[in-house]
Amino acid sequence: MTKAVVLAGGRGTRLTPYTFILPKPLLPVGDLPILEILLRRLKMAGIDNFTFCVGYKHELVRAFFGDGARWDVQIEYSVENEPLGTAGPLSLIAGLDETFLVANGDLLTDISFSDLLAFHKKHQAVATVGAIRQKVKIDLGVIELDDQQQLMKYVEKPSLHYLASIGLYVFEPAVLSYIPRDQFLNLPDLMNSLRRDNQPVRGYIHKGYWLDIGRMADYQQALNDLPDIQQRLLPED
Repeated sequence: MTKAVVLAGGRGTRLTPYTFILPKPLLPVGDLPILEILLRRLKMAGIDNFTFCVGYKHELVRAFFGDGARWDVQIEYSVENEPLGTAGPLSLIAGLDETFLVANGDLLTDISFSDLLAFHKKHQAVATVGAIRQKVKIDLGVIELDDQQQLMKYVEKPSLHYLASIGLYVFEPAVLSYIPRDQFLNLPDLMNSLRRDNQPVRGYIHKGYWLDIGRMADYQQALNDLPDIQQRLLPED
């Protein structure tokens, strides 16, 4: 059975003053904490074994979720004494000896975790990163110059299109050899190390709803969107 590692240790400084009181994963979206929505969606996909990587106000996360019995899942905790980034905490977790999933603890998405895992297996990847197509409007005229500073191109208020990571990964145990124990390492650095070593890394493009609740505007957006997406997130409710 696939295990899920949830990164829930950040301070959430961009969401102050809310995070003075609660750690970000416990901020409510409707009637439920962000992290409970994620846990319940993963449980719907058949994932019932979790490790929560916690740090800031971890006592509150543990007090709310306990051992997971309330949701008929098993939850263990890995506590960071010092920040280890987004990949470093994986070095402290025992038992990652099969395919496992890593997720940020502040994701709000209707992604099919089952489809993501199937894609990873189909392509025999050592790592798969979830992605989504994004567009950014630049409210300025953008110019390009050559080496002689002659104008080559001038575009008024263009839009940039790119693929963004959604904070969701599937890994094989082999990736753990690239993570030094108890040292700071972020997931982008890990993924780039894998690619430099010619390891098979894939990207799964999600075409549905996704929101990373990292800023105050994102949190307000989640609250505004909830009436329209609640049935897609938790259909059993």
